[in-house]
Amino acid sequence: MAQTMTTCTLEMENRTFAGSHGISQGNRHMRFVPGFLDQETGSVYASCRDDGTPCIVHILDGLPEHLVVKRNACGKVSSVKGSIVAGFLRDGHFYTREQAADVVSL
Repeated sequence: MAQTMTTCTLEMENRTFAGSHGISQGNRHMRFVPGFLDQETGSVYASCRDDGTPCIVHILDGLPEHLVVKRNACGKVSSVKGSIVAGFLRDGHFYTREQAADVVSL
């Protein structure tokens, strides 16, 4: 079974892609919005707060309950199922961090 996606995973990815177009701050000007892909089902989800408000960075709190694996003591989502990949949405398509960075760099 794949490891779960956690808030620490997102922080590590942000450090890995820091200074590139693979993070929200680096590609927002090209209309990319942070989102997630469930590789198991092909479903995509925009990054949202737990109240459904769109978020400008990747957070796990707004993902549907069927994806949630664990919550912390405060009720915030701390991990989701391992088939979830962070990336970006634009014009109805999902882009991995690498793909978004490549598109912006063109």
